[in-house]
Amino acid sequence: MTLTLVSAPAALLPKGTDSTNFVDLDVPTWAWLALGGVILIMLAIDLFRHRDDHPPTPREALIESSVWVACGLAFGAAIAIGFGSQAFGEYISGYLIEKSLSVDNVFVWSMLFTAMAIPIKYQHRVLFWGIFGALTLRAIFVLAGSALINKFWWLLLVFGLFLVYTGIKVIRHRADEGTTQAKTGLGLLSRFIPVTDTFDGHKFFTRQNGRRAATPLFAALVVIELTDVIFAVDSVPAILAVSKEPFIVLSSNAFAILGLRAMYFLLADAKERFHYLSHALGSILVFVGLKMTVSHWYHVNTYVSLAVIVLVLIGAVVFSNRHTKRSAASS
Repeated sequence: MTLTLVSAPAALLPKGTDSTNFVDLDVPTWAWLALGGVILIMLAIDLFRHRDDHPPTPREALIESSVWVACGLAFGAAIAIGFGSQAFGEYISGYLIEKSLSVDNVFVWSMLFTAMAIPIKYQHRVLFWGIFGALTLRAIFVLAGSALINKFWWLLLVFGLFLVYTGIKVIRHRADEGTTQAKTGLGLLSRFIPVTDTFDGHKFFTRQNGRRAATPLFAALVVIELTDVIFAVDSVPAILAVSKEPFIVLSSNAFAILGLRAMYFLLADAKERFHYLSHALGSILVFVGLKMTVSHWYHVNTYVSLAVIVLVLIGAVVFSNRHTKRSAASS
């Protein structure tokens, strides 16, 4: 099957689809540079807006979250115009998978910040640099994963079964998920550099008794990065289950991650309102794991996958809302 594109620049025309019916693009160098430039500009604007370390209000968090989502969808529209509908479907599927899995990450951050007594006015700074590092780590994971899958197709089976196993674990969600690894990370950090008990403004490092030491903010940053690595082990293979094209996987991953800071301040205290979230996320992981396992022999249509993901998320929201109302009525 060959993809056709009407009125698109010749340099952006897709080469077609690969042997597993995923879109295969011929992405020009300038498109990669444009993606990197857009991400850097958005990060710079976000850092400038929060330069005064003010705690975001719920209204501000809602507006910022909406803007980030709009940016992600706008980039998806650009992919649709430049590369066609199948590329757009894979991008949106990857975006939704990463966005939905990241909600669990947000709740873990909330627990970590509370346990480490990080003031809310400094949390955005920690998350900003944490997400900046996460983008780099995800890029490495995606490029390495794509290269390995292209060379060793049987890794699809390994990644797919791993996602099914992980999905079952997520359905049996533990409230303290990620905290054990966080404590391990703090222990490792203290072996390399002293960690103070007090803050020095929003600085990551300070001097204590004439020695350079890390502040609790840097300790929190290390823990955030560690938990992101743990979550990336789940989310990156999940996105590779819906697209093998590095440009689509990286861009969908990046735009989903960029909005996590605003999502955190919007949802951090709303965990009890999403009672069935872990069931939904686990179900999505099981679905994409099974899809990845059989993808060498049978390709599930991209828009069928997208519909399943959307319906699972909608179902989680609807049933969680009913659970919350029942709990409120019985209390």
